[in-house]
Amino acid sequence: MKRVDSAVEAVHRYRRPDPACWDVVVEAVCSEASSYDADHTLIQAGSAVTRHADRIAEDLRRHQGLFGTAVGHGVHVRALALAGTGDLRALPALRHLAEHGGLSSSRLDAQVIAALPAAELAPLMLTKLRRDRDDYHGNTTTLELLALCGAAAAPASAEVARRLDMPYAYDAMRVLGRIGPAAAAAADRLAAYATGRDPRTRRNHPRRAAWAHWRVTGDPALALDVCGAAVRSGTGSHGLPFLADLGPLAAAHADAVRGLLDSPGAWTRVAAAHAYWRITGDPESAVPVLLAEVDPAWAGHPAVPVQEAVRRLGEIGAPAAAAAPLLGRILAQEERLRYPLARARILADADYVRTLTEALERIAPGGAGRPVPAPSKELLPVPAPERV
Repeated sequence: MKRVDSAVEAVHRYRRPDPACWDVVVEAVCSEASSYDADHTLIQAGSAVTRHADRIAEDLRRHQGLFGTAVGHGVHVRALALAGTGDLRALPALRHLAEHGGLSSSRLDAQVIAALPAAELAPLMLTKLRRDRDDYHGNTTTLELLALCGAAAAPASAEVARRLDMPYAYDAMRVLGRIGPAAAAAADRLAAYATGRDPRTRRNHPRRAAWAHWRVTGDPALALDVCGAAVRSGTGSHGLPFLADLGPLAAAHADAVRGLLDSPGAWTRVAAAHAYWRITGDPESAVPVLLAEVDPAWAGHPAVPVQEAVRRLGEIGAPAAAAAPLLGRILAQEERLRYPLARARILADADYVRTLTEALERIAPGGAGRPVPAPSKELLPVPAPERV
């Protein structure tokens, strides 16, 4: 057991541990010499255990039993570990877990399942959404995953639209907006939220509702009016991401957005820099603001927008070349992020590594002299104010 504990400690601490450490973790779980820590670690492994996918799949079948109907802890661990590699052999077990309440609504499980292709993830989440109708965490987590599916979540449109009458309206709006025209049946309800006609409208609902209305109808007028008014009123963080998505259509609001580049709030500065670049195409004002937020000593605290700044620099691409040396040094660091120690340190760091890798590849394609670990599949984004 000491050997297993050492392997678990190594893969939690280092970004590029000796592959033999992962071998030990897989062997421990599949040979029943496991522990909570080993199980929890394997769930987060992702592509690091792809070479063991056959072994994990076989062990999953064994735990499911002769009829493939078991839904216990062993099935849960192995199905998630296989899903984290993007292996579709996890789907039958995940569907059965979703149907019978064995698929939890924890953020950890959601981050792992997000590695699956959208076309497979969306039906799975629709099953879970129908089952978890009255569960708060079940709804919010499932809706967040459906939002990642984009247009592939279209079959869930009606079920998602029902959430506009529930406490999950804010999350439902993001899904409907990501689905796009296939969710046009919800347009009138979204307009009611955006204009305040719906009595359930809350502080942040009008901006997201107006954005979703544009996405499902193709008409930007309501979104420009509502989100532009928010920025002009000084509540910039509640409208900036939506104006960024509108891009050049929001040109009339460019000056108001530029005025928020010096905001005292770091999240607002990052959102303003991204929006200004998206609206004007001018990186000269945006890049210094974003680069100033990239702290190489960041430990992963989600209240600080370091990863968001890196992501936006990557979107700007070559004009953000000044950021490449710093991003390369951060990517080369040996130890993982330290803040999310309690539950998902490996997943949080893998997401950051993916963001850094993709940003560098966009800024300096094929750049030499930096380590480029294999990026993980897309994970759930770090919660941020008004993410579109």
